[in-house]
Amino acid sequence: MNPFQVDLSDKVVAITGAGGVICGAFARALAECGAKVALLDINEAAAKAVADEIGENAIAVKCNCLDKNSIAEAKKRINGAFGAVNFLINGAGGNSPKATTENETMTPDLEGIKDFFALSEEGLRFVFDLNITSAFLVTQAFAADMVKSGGNIINISSMNAFRPLTKIPAYSAAKAGVSNFTEWLAVHFAPCGIRVNAIAPGFFVTNQNRALLFNEDGAPTPRTGKILAATPMKKFGEVSDLIGCLLFLASDAASGFVTGTVIPVDGGFSAYSGV
Repeated sequence: MNPFQVDLSDKVVAITGAGGVICGAFARALAECGAKVALLDINEAAAKAVADEIGENAIAVKCNCLDKNSIAEAKKRINGAFGAVNFLINGAGGNSPKATTENETMTPDLEGIKDFFALSEEGLRFVFDLNITSAFLVTQAFAADMVKSGGNIINISSMNAFRPLTKIPAYSAAKAGVSNFTEWLAVHFAPCGIRVNAIAPGFFVTNQNRALLFNEDGAPTPRTGKILAATPMKKFGEVSDLIGCLLFLASDAASGFVTGTVIPVDGGFSAYSGV
């Protein structure tokens, strides 16, 4: 449910990764404010489930965000259904077990576990492609519609961009890249009236990380204990906690002079030194 209403009836929004928990909620919130929303995801069924729930102002579009032809076809379909895109959310992203260590820190006597030296080049490239290359290619395609008439781009960064988490070096570095890319795009497109910002969620329970945070019986894992100990508000975020920030950035009236920012929504995690 939206915490406040803004008029987005002039917005045509393309959202990648829209079959996921967070970007699906973003699609619902923007549509409630009058936007026409295209939900892009390689998992078309997941995107369609959200689009069907929203109704006539939403379409689901199968899209591989690492394939320029697939992106071009998605853009063509959206332009035909809704017109030129003037609002883009780069939400596609994620991590890979092939780029994740089993140990938090390295000691010389570790044996039989997947450490830093066991991580694969394939895993590293996959994570960077999923988070950075996808945002690059999708922005190239859709920002072309915005250069003459202005627009709004929101990237999804992460707490990993501020403070790299143990075990996930590729994902942490990739999300730091997303934040940097956000700032670069903001400067580059400012003369065109295109604002570019990022939202950096703290810790939310999603389909991607649920198994890392809770055991099969529902008990919290040791990693959950560490996360909550480092979060001053002592809880995980709810997806609804992100909607106010989204609508603030979505509204030209509210944030028309805001560009190049990366906004943490994290319960204080990025501010806490641990002492």
